[in-house]
Amino acid sequence: MPGSDGGGCGPAGDDAVFSSRRYRPRGRPTADAGPGTALPAPEIQEMLDALPGSVIFLVPVLGTTGEVADFRITAASPEAVDIGTRRGRDLVGLSILETYPTVAGTALWHGYLQALSTGVRYEGEPFEYEEVLAGIPRVSRFAVRAAPCRSGLIVSWVRLDSGEREQRRLTAMQRLGNMGWADWDLVRDVITWSDEAYSIFGRDRSLGPMTLEELPAHVVAEDLPALGETVQHLLGDGRPVDHTFRITTPAGEIRHVRIVAEAEADVHGDPVEVHGFFQDRTATKNAEQQLLDQERAALVQRGLLTAERDLADQLKHALLPPPQRSMRLAGLTVDVAYQPLQEGLNLGGDWYSAIELPDGSALLVIGDVAGHGLAAVATMAQLRFTAKGMAITGMPLVTILDRLNTLLRHTPERNFSTATMIMARYEPTHQQLTWVQAGHLPPLLIRQGRAHYLPVPDGVLLGATTTPTYQSATLRLLPGDHLLLYTDGLIEEPGQIIDEGLDRLARTAAGCVGNACALDSILGVLVTPECRRDDICVLHISR
Repeated sequence: MPGSDGGGCGPAGDDAVFSSRRYRPRGRPTADAGPGTALPAPEIQEMLDALPGSVIFLVPVLGTTGEVADFRITAASPEAVDIGTRRGRDLVGLSILETYPTVAGTALWHGYLQALSTGVRYEGEPFEYEEVLAGIPRVSRFAVRAAPCRSGLIVSWVRLDSGEREQRRLTAMQRLGNMGWADWDLVRDVITWSDEAYSIFGRDRSLGPMTLEELPAHVVAEDLPALGETVQHLLGDGRPVDHTFRITTPAGEIRHVRIVAEAEADVHGDPVEVHGFFQDRTATKNAEQQLLDQERAALVQRGLLTAERDLADQLKHALLPPPQRSMRLAGLTVDVAYQPLQEGLNLGGDWYSAIELPDGSALLVIGDVAGHGLAAVATMAQLRFTAKGMAITGMPLVTILDRLNTLLRHTPERNFSTATMIMARYEPTHQQLTWVQAGHLPPLLIRQGRAHYLPVPDGVLLGATTTPTYQSATLRLLPGDHLLLYTDGLIEEPGQIIDEGLDRLARTAAGCVGNACALDSILGVLVTPECRRDDICVLHISR
């Protein structure tokens, strides 16, 4: 059927063509009504421009034998709109049967032909037309009139289902927004609810809408005072309200319900009608509560992490001497550098010890516990203080390593951590350094400007086996000698094998030991932020 919302006409099927042969236009059709392109008379378009609603002018299109084979739209009112949402002048030029194919052979089509043939206005029963738009079939109902005019037809239509569609849209909007509208007629004491309002309150529709007197029985007690004040503002002062409260449904479910309403007042300013809606905000409130709980949990977790970082930092300062210092021990100068990769919980297991023993000798130790965090710090503390305590008693270094290995193997709360270590005792009387190692990198000796690594005595890393073998080695330190004890963070670089790192350290140390601040010079050359992957601990021993 033609027309917006409206009716369409379609390609002439066999029945349509057959039927059209019984109807011929009264009188002789104008040139505009011929099979060619027809333009409306200017006065007809001018007349339609002044008309409201959906109105078009149709001229017949004749077949080869003179029968009416189709109609063409040659003028349209500005407000005309068809079921495909084409409007006004966009309709001009359309063929009825090409544009609205399912009209062919219908009562509407025969009504057009009859009005054109008899000159009597056609006004049929409401007409249903189906069209597929965007892949969705839609059926609409129209009331259509067709009146003969200048060898054509003036066709007007009214869509009868637009109110139904609007209602369906409103219902869908309420469902998607979890909203239901409500009206209160305060004069007649009549309340009207939409279907969705019943769903929000979990109320049986057969009971009708809930009165204001019934509402408090369903509201959570803590929310009643604020809701009562809100209703008083609405009904007493006529103020618009937007308030959220909790209800208990008949099924025992707690829901958060929002009411948004405004009142209409009479000439005296007294409210006589209230219009508004309820909205179920339970899902939103639950999401907000979950977010709040997560934020609280995050704050608690952040507090725990901060406390643990502080604890780790305090442990670091309690367990290790200052990160950079210089001291004199038994005639030796010992410079220390300790640079953890990260602070706080990620404090690593690198450690050192440099003290003078009761017999006047010096104890020099450097070690590296596998891993990071509090567990590594705790293991490092065990090794450091146990080694120092046994060394003070005069226990041989080999025996100390053996017992430290047993300690690591039999500490039940640990998962068998491992550690590397070098321990040395320097006797100033004979200028002799006795040292042992457990899987650690070799000491670097710089003598007379030349650097070389000391031969390493036997010794596996601590915690690796229950039957380790450790041996000691000795070295006489000469005046002007420099000895470096270090952890692997000093020589490691991404993509390089360990031998390359050792060679680089030897070259760098040989060129720096003559400087006033030799250790700072070595670190300045070897350590760059972009290449660091581990903690660094270095003892520079010179005589």
